[in-house]
Amino acid sequence: MIGYELKKAGDIKIKVYSITGSEVFTLVNQKQSAGIYEVDMPGIGLSSGVYFYSLIVDDKRVDSKSMVLIK
Repeated sequence: MIGYELKKAGDIKIKVYSITGSEVFTLVNQKQSAGIYEVDMPGIGLSSGVYFYSLIVDDKRVDSKSMVLIK
Protein backbone atom coordinates (compact mmCIF):
# COMPACT_ATOMS: atom_id res chain seq x y z
CA MET A 1 0.00 0.00 0.00
CA ILE A 2 1.14 3.51 -0.83
CA GLY A 3 -0.34 6.23 1.37
CA TYR A 4 -0.39 9.95 0.64
CA GLU A 5 -2.09 13.12 1.81
CA LEU A 6 -3.23 16.00 -0.37
CA LYS A 7 -3.46 19.47 1.14
CA LYS A 8 -5.54 20.72 -1.79
CA ALA A 9 -7.38 19.29 -4.79
CA GLY A 10 -5.51 18.66 -8.02
CA ASP A 11 -4.74 16.36 -10.93
CA ILE A 12 -2.91 13.47 -9.29
CA LYS A 13 -0.62 10.87 -10.80
CA ILE A 14 1.39 8.18 -9.05
CA LYS A 15 3.90 6.58 -11.38
CA VAL A 16 6.08 3.55 -10.67
CA TYR A 17 9.57 3.25 -12.17
CA SER A 18 12.10 0.42 -12.39
CA ILE A 19 15.63 0.73 -11.00
CA THR A 20 16.75 1.75 -14.52
CA GLY A 21 14.29 4.65 -14.59
CA SER A 22 11.81 3.08 -17.02
CA GLU A 23 8.17 3.78 -16.23
CA VAL A 24 6.51 0.50 -15.22
CA PHE A 25 2.93 1.74 -14.82
CA THR A 26 0.69 4.48 -13.48
CA LEU A 27 -1.20 3.68 -10.27
CA VAL A 28 -3.32 6.86 -10.11
CA ASN A 29 -4.29 9.28 -12.86
CA GLN A 30 -7.30 11.36 -11.79
CA LYS A 31 -8.55 14.53 -10.12
CA GLN A 32 -8.72 14.15 -6.35
CA SER A 33 -9.86 16.44 -3.58
CA ALA A 34 -7.88 17.19 -0.42
CA GLY A 35 -7.63 14.25 1.96
CA ILE A 36 -5.77 11.09 2.90
CA TYR A 37 -5.52 8.29 0.35
CA GLU A 38 -4.09 4.80 -0.02
CA VAL A 39 -3.52 2.87 -3.22
CA ASP A 40 -2.62 -0.81 -3.54
CA MET A 41 0.63 -1.61 -5.34
CA PRO A 42 -0.01 -4.70 -7.49
CA GLY A 43 3.08 -6.87 -7.91
CA ILE A 44 1.62 -8.90 -10.76
CA GLY A 45 4.03 -9.19 -13.66
CA LEU A 46 6.90 -7.59 -11.73
CA SER A 47 10.03 -9.32 -10.52
CA SER A 48 11.43 -8.87 -7.04
CA GLY A 49 13.61 -5.81 -6.73
CA VAL A 50 13.81 -2.09 -6.02
CA TYR A 51 11.25 0.24 -7.57
CA PHE A 52 10.58 3.96 -7.23
CA TYR A 53 7.32 5.85 -7.22
CA SER A 54 6.56 9.52 -7.70
CA LEU A 55 3.59 11.60 -6.61
CA ILE A 56 2.84 14.19 -9.28
CA VAL A 57 0.34 16.98 -8.56
CA ASP A 58 -0.74 19.26 -11.40
CA ASP A 59 2.23 18.07 -13.52
CA LYS A 60 4.79 18.85 -10.78
CA ARG A 61 6.65 16.03 -9.02
CA VAL A 62 6.19 16.66 -5.29
CA ASP A 63 7.57 13.44 -3.80
CA SER A 64 9.52 10.35 -4.82
CA LYS A 65 10.30 7.28 -2.73
CA SER A 66 11.81 3.85 -3.18
CA MET A 67 10.26 0.51 -2.30
CA VAL A 68 11.36 -3.10 -2.33
CA LEU A 69 9.15 -5.76 -3.88
CA ILE A 70 9.76 -9.24 -2.46
CA LYS A 71 7.94 -12.22 -3.91
